[in-house]
Amino acid sequence: MNAGGIWNDRVMRGKCGICGSTTREILHQKFHLKYHFCEMCGFISKDAENRISLEDEFRIYRKHNNSIDDPRYVAYFKDFIDAAVTDFVSRGRRGLDFGSGPSPVLATILERDYGFDMDIYDLLFAPNKVFMGKKYHLITSTEVFEHLSDPLEYFRLLAGCLEDDGLLSIMTLFHPSDDEEFLDWYYMRDMSHISFYTSDTMKVISGIIGLDLVFTDNRRYTSFRLKRLY
Repeated sequence: MNAGGIWNDRVMRGKCGICGSTTREILHQKFHLKYHFCEMCGFISKDAENRISLEDEFRIYRKHNNSIDDPRYVAYFKDFIDAAVTDFVSRGRRGLDFGSGPSPVLATILERDYGFDMDIYDLLFAPNKVFMGKKYHLITSTEVFEHLSDPLEYFRLLAGCLEDDGLLSIMTLFHPSDDEEFLDWYYMRDMSHISFYTSDTMKVISGIIGLDLVFTDNRRYTSFRLKRLY
């Protein structure tokens, strides 16, 4: 999923890819990496020149060994579901896991243990766009938005796939506020991670897209509800 040219041009002009504010550069001297930090909304994006190819990203994904038979991995997802999903789904059990990965563990858990009827989509592992023309009561996207070069494009896409009062629940680790902490942060060191957020970023995004932010743990979970149209 590549960003559109408009977003790339905006970043090249030193403007935030989320709110359009002027950004400043954060430089990683050791790894020769450049990031663009927006002090208005907190969004950080890796410079386009420092991003790896889709082929290299695929090689990183293939090293992941995630399984429904791993109790720690199952617990990892159940923590997310119990915190960010179950208390906020207003009705219905039709769901989509967007970015399901090589093994659709989250979708399997939601079907097996929570009674959802799940579709899955993943750019590399389940590329059939089954969500086109459909509406969902729940959309989950875990460890995906840090990989997206144009997050607003995908927020708009997913918001358009929600039923009225539908829930979008996202997991992506929020970045530290201090530059030095960010540059030493393990999550930044994954070369496939290019976009980083805070709870403030998510609040700004909710206003831009027209979603209600209904939950954040201020660490990695955020849930949005599509505003009911009257």
